[in-house]
Amino acid sequence: MIASANLAAGALFVDETGRVLLVKPSYKDGWEIPGGYVEAGESPLAACHREILEELGRSLPVAPQPLVVDWAPAVPEGDKLLFVFDGGELTEADRRSFRFADGEITEARFVEVDLLHDYLPERLAIRLRLAVEARARRRCVYAEHGREPLPRPVP
Repeated sequence: MIASANLAAGALFVDETGRVLLVKPSYKDGWEIPGGYVEAGESPLAACHREILEELGRSLPVAPQPLVVDWAPAVPEGDKLLFVFDGGELTEADRRSFRFADGEITEARFVEVDLLHDYLPERLAIRLRLAVEARARRRCVYAEHGREPLPRPVP
């Protein structure tokens, strides 16, 4: 049997105090980061750029090195491989400039890292905390279901 996984990509944007940008989709409860599924023939980075433009009405720079690559097993839609890219720092003026033209997103706000669990499903809150930490340490983290796996002992 050949294994496959859905691919998704999003961007971690922060403000000058380190709060995380979240967006509120109109089609479901809760909040997310800007991003979405990767389409056939599209790279995760290209999907991230496309989704930002679609959701925020602006093209914003995103670093090509992922902050987090996270494997999420057997979620309702099947296994996923999720990429979180570094969108860098935005200002409140940047946030006010977003245009939600197609109605997919209804609101965007900056949220304290300690309050992410109030807005997000636990698995996404954990992944974003990991992304914030990876950004501070300037490294890419491989994760499984939002957590870095422990090194396996050498036999």
